[in-house]
Parts: sequence; C-alpha cells; structure tokens
Amino acid sequence: MAKEKRKKKPYTSIGGQALIEGIMMRGPGHSSISVRHTNGEIITEYLEAASLRDRHPILKIPLLRGVVAFIESLMVGFKALTKSMELSGLADLEEDDEEEPSKFETWITNTFGDKLFSVLTVIATVLAVILGVGLFFFVPSLLFNGLQSLVGADISGWRALFEGVLKIVIFLTYVILISQMKEIRRVFEYHGAEHKTIFCFEANEELTVENVRKQRRFHPRCGTSFLLTMLLVGILVSYILAATTTLDDNIWLWTPMKILLVPVIMALGFECIKLAGKYDNLFTRIIAAPGLWMQRITTKEPHDDQIEVAITALKAVLPGGEAYLTKKPEEDAASKEDASALKEEPAPQAPVSPQEEAVQ
Repeated sequence: MAKEKRKKKPYTSIGGQALIEGIMMRGPGHSSISVRHTNGEIITEYLEAASLRDRHPILKIPLLRGVVAFIESLMVGFKALTKSMELSGLADLEEDDEEEPSKFETWITNTFGDKLFSVLTVIATVLAVILGVGLFFFVPSLLFNGLQSLVGADISGWRALFEGVLKIVIFLTYVILISQMKEIRRVFEYHGAEHKTIFCFEANEELTVENVRKQRRFHPRCGTSFLLTMLLVGILVSYILAATTTLDDNIWLWTPMKILLVPVIMALGFECIKLAGKYDNLFTRIIAAPGLWMQRITTKEPHDDQIEVAITALKAVLPGGEAYLTKKPEEDAASKEDASALKEEPAPQAPVSPQEEAVQ
C-alpha cells in the first residue's frame, strides 16, 4: 500500500487553457478568465460553463467521459477565447486602426447585424472540419494508395503506420509553423504560465511569482498531450481495423469508418492522459513522453506579468475566489436592480471611469 502511494502524483481537478493575453482556469465549482487589459490591469470574471457530466453522472463513467470532456473543452475553450479578446481591449484597438469599410463589408454588417460573429464562426467551423477531414483522413489514405500502386500490395500491412505517422507529421508541421507568429508565441507563453501555476498549486506551495517561476512547464494532463496521444492511439486502432477487416481496400469505406471511430480514439486517449496525470510509473511515463516532448513547442517560458495573470485566474476558482473578480457577483445583481429602476424612472447617466469602461 505504501509503495502504491509513493507512485501516486499530487492530483487536482484544476485545469486551464491559454487565451488571448490571458488564461482560463477550470476548478471544481467555477471557471474563471483572467486577462491582461491593454491598460495593464488584470480583469477577472467567472465563465458560465455548466458541465454535462455534473448534471448527468452517467457521463462520468470511463471511456464515455473522455468523449464528453473533449466536446465540452472545445465549446468552453472557444467561448473563453472569444471572451478574452473582448476583455483584453485588443478588439477596440483593431477597430480604431481599421480603414473605412468597403461596400461588401457594409452589406454584410447590415444584413447580419449582431449575428455576424456567430455566422462567421459557423462558416469558419465548417471550413475547418472539411479541411481537417481532408488533411487527416483522405490525404494520408490517397498517398498510401498511390505508394501501394507503385510498390505493390506487399506493403498493405503498413497502411495504419504510414497514415498515422503522416498525420503526426502534418500536425507537428502546423504547430511549428504557427509557433513562429508573434501572437501565437504569446499564447504559448501564457500556456507555460498556466502549467507552472498548476504545478505550484499541486506542490502545496504559496502562489507567488517566485514560486511559480521555478516550476516545470511540461504537464502530463495538457490538452496538447491529449491530441498527440489520440494520434498515437489512432495508429493502434487503425492497425486492428485493417488486420481484422478488408475495409482498407476501399478508401470510400475505410475513411468513413475511421471517422466513426474517432469517439473511441478520444475515449482511449483521455483515459491514457488521466492515468499519466495521476500515477508515476514506467507505463505512465511512456504514455506521457510524446506529449511532454510536444509541449516544448506549445509552451514557452512566461514573463512575470503573465505568471501574475495565471495566479489570479487560479485563485479565482479556489474557495473565496470571488475576492479576485474584477466585478463581484453581488455587483452584477445590484447593477441589474439599478437598471430596472432606471427603466421606471429615467435619470441622467453617471460618469463612468476608464477602469469601469474597460470591464464593460
């Protein structure tokens, strides 16, 4: 028993995500967003992110929880990214720098109005899915078929490995290329700050810039590790599928079947990452190794001001975290009451300070 305990890592349910000039932290009871505004102030708010797993306990069972967690992470993550852009004040700066809109841009704005962002999001999502399916499913299969027609059917047993390795190469190439962008590099620095802060908390050390700075920036429960683990698990699943069926002979059957198996791959990948984050032994080190290596690209050493943002975000999801919010929940309730009163009896608007204006 004692030996087993020594193998267990300090484990918490707190996770996070790097945002635009900020960080989201997800705790047992709340999710918070802390963002560095262009005026230097740290703005912290709670993010409404109700979990399906909390409302439906059956979704917490092994394997099923991985699929649900992945979908929730995508939805909450996108919502947090959008919110961080708003809170950072960068969107306002971009609007100030913009030239006069063209006739087409004016028509688009007038046609869709407030729904414009939602419409563009749907279009971008659809295009991203089409591109992703093409790059990660059809292209590897087409390339292997071309190679097979040149070399012969003797290499058919290598299909799963060839396609899987090619997917990893495409993924790594994409991440390396975008990491050269200045804006993405800052996101990766916030990613490093997020990991270091969580490590500091798991080590039961006081959350200070000095204590956080000395922590590692490679965390086994990282979303980057999850994506790479999914690609590796996908190789194994594809190999079993190719060995037990003849679907790989027809690209129009093989590709849809691999897409249908994505939830299975998600579920297995999630359980692997969960084990790697909870236990420390040879098996979990092997599982975690590719993802930890990948984080050398997706995390960068953060600056102290970025660490401050991460610390604020984490403290906001701990007991008593309301004290770190820029606008307290009770202030929101009071604002609503004031708004109702103003509707009944209009009054001159009070002057608004630059700080309040930034929060709004």
